[in-house]
Amino acid sequence: MDFLFEYLGFLANTVTIVIAVAVVLMTLGAMGRGRQAPSRGYLEVHRVNDRLQELRDAMDQSVMPAAQFKKSTKESRKERKKLAKKPEPKPRVFVLDFKGDVNASNVEKLRHEVTAVLLRAGNDDEVLIKVESPGGLVHAYGLAASQLVRVRQAGIRLTVAVDRLAASGGYMMAVVADQIIAAPFALVGSIGVVAEIPNVHRLLKKYDVDYDVITAGKSKRTLTMFGENTEENRAKFIEELEDAHALFREFVATYRQDLDVEAVATGEAWYGERAQKRNLVDVLLTSDEYVVSACDRADVYAVQWVIPQKPMERLLRNLAEFTESTFDRIVRRQR
Repeated sequence: MDFLFEYLGFLANTVTIVIAVAVVLMTLGAMGRGRQAPSRGYLEVHRVNDRLQELRDAMDQSVMPAAQFKKSTKESRKERKKLAKKPEPKPRVFVLDFKGDVNASNVEKLRHEVTAVLLRAGNDDEVLIKVESPGGLVHAYGLAASQLVRVRQAGIRLTVAVDRLAASGGYMMAVVADQIIAAPFALVGSIGVVAEIPNVHRLLKKYDVDYDVITAGKSKRTLTMFGENTEENRAKFIEELEDAHALFREFVATYRQDLDVEAVATGEAWYGERAQKRNLVDVLLTSDEYVVSACDRADVYAVQWVIPQKPMERLLRNLAEFTESTFDRIVRRQR
């Protein structure tokens, strides 16, 4: 037992040191970022048809007799060479990925990807965007949705695929599409607006702490965390919240005209089949199924804007992973 306590003490000391080093490195990294210009990033484009062919070849090699695989490969190469000499023009499908957080941080990547695609896409082409997001700030997701509006305005077919979650701001992005596909258990909807503001005014008052909120303009500040919130301020805040909700409903109604917006704009979210019955999505399908079928009729390209990680950022990420795994091991041993 003494050995166990000593070992746990050693692990705790180790974790403490790692965290301290991580904090120092994060501080240095922040200082370095303050002096350096942000990384510009670069565009990566991969032909998805080629990846699928590689998968087919790998499976054929595993399941076919050697002689049959050799014959099949030879015939396949001949066919590819034949097509390469006289290529038939095909429509193109450009596949983009958007994973959203509260701040819609990846909108910076999205705007580069959309710009790149619009430089080459034609009216016969299609853009498929895989959206995954629980929603977040109204203005942030408003900008993300506006990037998708650019695709529609260019006259290019837009499809949004939801495999797991597109709620609130995520659904605001999805409704811009000509077609929304969703996996059977994808969660979509949540056409609502929420705000939570803790208030500690009474606690401060108990200890004779004054907190002044000084504004120029009657509605410059409504509810606050530290000041006294009046019923008038509360009513104004609710009015602003209702207005944001109205804008959300109007935006949804603009792009999904067959949807009974008032019936679904309750802040609720629904899974796949339930969402389809309410006309929140059009087809129950995973993005994988859609991409594979698209490869049979089109040239499919995965488009990604890559922001290189600096050595300091990679080091901090590795330290964070090490710290997390160490804590997990400690918890498992204590159980």
